[in-house]
Amino acid sequence: MAETLQNLHPELYKKDVEEARQGEAYAPFEGDPNAYSKKFYIESYGCQMNFSDSEIVASILHEEGFGATRNFEEADLVLLNTCSIREKAEQTVRNRLQTFRKQKEGNPGMLIGVLGCMAERLKAKFLEEEKLVDIVVGPDAYRSLPGLISEAEGGQKSVNVLLSREETYADIAPVRLDSNGVTAFVSIMRGCNNMCSFCVVPFTRGRERSRDAESIVHECEDLFSRGYREVTLLGQNVDSYYYSPSAGGGLEGAVTFAMLLEKVALISPLLRVRFSTSHPKDITDDVLHTMAKYHNICKYIHLPVQSGNTRILQLMNRTYTREWYLAKVKRIREIMPDCGLSTDVISGFCTETEEEHQDTLSVMELSRFDMAYMFSYSERPGTLAARRYEDDIPEEVKKRRLIEIINLQNSHSRESYTADIGKTFEVLIEGDSKRSDLHWYGRNSQNKVVVFPKDDRPLQKGDYATVQIKNATSATLMGEMVPA
Repeated sequence: MAETLQNLHPELYKKDVEEARQGEAYAPFEGDPNAYSKKFYIESYGCQMNFSDSEIVASILHEEGFGATRNFEEADLVLLNTCSIREKAEQTVRNRLQTFRKQKEGNPGMLIGVLGCMAERLKAKFLEEEKLVDIVVGPDAYRSLPGLISEAEGGQKSVNVLLSREETYADIAPVRLDSNGVTAFVSIMRGCNNMCSFCVVPFTRGRERSRDAESIVHECEDLFSRGYREVTLLGQNVDSYYYSPSAGGGLEGAVTFAMLLEKVALISPLLRVRFSTSHPKDITDDVLHTMAKYHNICKYIHLPVQSGNTRILQLMNRTYTREWYLAKVKRIREIMPDCGLSTDVISGFCTETEEEHQDTLSVMELSRFDMAYMFSYSERPGTLAARRYEDDIPEEVKKRRLIEIINLQNSHSRESYTADIGKTFEVLIEGDSKRSDLHWYGRNSQNKVVVFPKDDRPLQKGDYATVQIKNATSATLMGEMVPA
């Protein structure tokens, strides 16, 4: 799939790669580098939740005397935080492990560990069959890392992939990895109760549990006090966030996602609030009205549709219909006409007919997404779909349908971005443009990238600028600063 995407649409391919692999995540040394007796290196793959988990791991390792490094060649401990969502992601991780094993041949004391979803799913293969790693740790077992490292240093293969119904890491202050100092992820819940038939997450991350609201607000307050100006609240399905301080889970003192959004927005009007990801069956009018009420809650929702055909949605166990999804899109735009909307789309799910594929294209036409993550179906071992259905759509058909989806979304993205020419947006400056340090880079409330030239105004990262859009591509807005 990625090769097809790369050849057809380099810009979308680049987005796909950046999303699939967050890159070489590292934390700069704080204070005296010699304060750390050992060095660790960590790479994160997959979703934003994995990147957030890596920051928790970094905090645990710092407490154990490990400082971070950019170079795996000098690390005492090399970690890959992995993703099982697609076969390509797993193959990328295997290739990286081979590279690390070669490095270990010249440095026998180096330890190699696998974290995250692949750790949970492929622990036996990694430890016994392929002998690629020394440590395997699942998403709920990061607190056990110090003990596992000690065991591995003694020559034992160490593993802990036990899932938990309670673990939220609420008391651990994450070390912000490779941070721009402006934006940060804040995990509000873990696991997932939605048994989508194509998805491994319920099996690799366990049941859904919400972090206590007070600790979330405290973390966001701390980030704001340290100069951060945007937080993204993370969960597999943030709309089902529900925290009750009472043991019985009663209503007294309970906090819903809409209430949590408001609590974080009230920290300061200068702190932007985003969230990801929403499930069409769970996002409520309360959430939408809260978003509309507060200027600093960004007007952007990622609302995965996956398919535009009700029969396929039922096979996927998405628990909504085509009509339900379209009604939800309509409701979002009734309450927030300026809301940005993105989605996920899967081509070639089991038994999908040509007519059902056309239904997906028509939902895209009706919804007019600003952006989408688009994939052909990749069967994942252990999922409900792998057990129940035959992966019977030929690869060439999957790819052809994917190309049609990509082409349609490209045209919608171009229309969406072009329609912003002449409009004025408040943009949070995240840093210099990648192409030129004479330009600022940031995003507007709708999550669109905005690039604009610097002038003699004394602005810096974390400041807000008012920008009028002068030009656009299908992925970037270009403008000039104007008086607020």
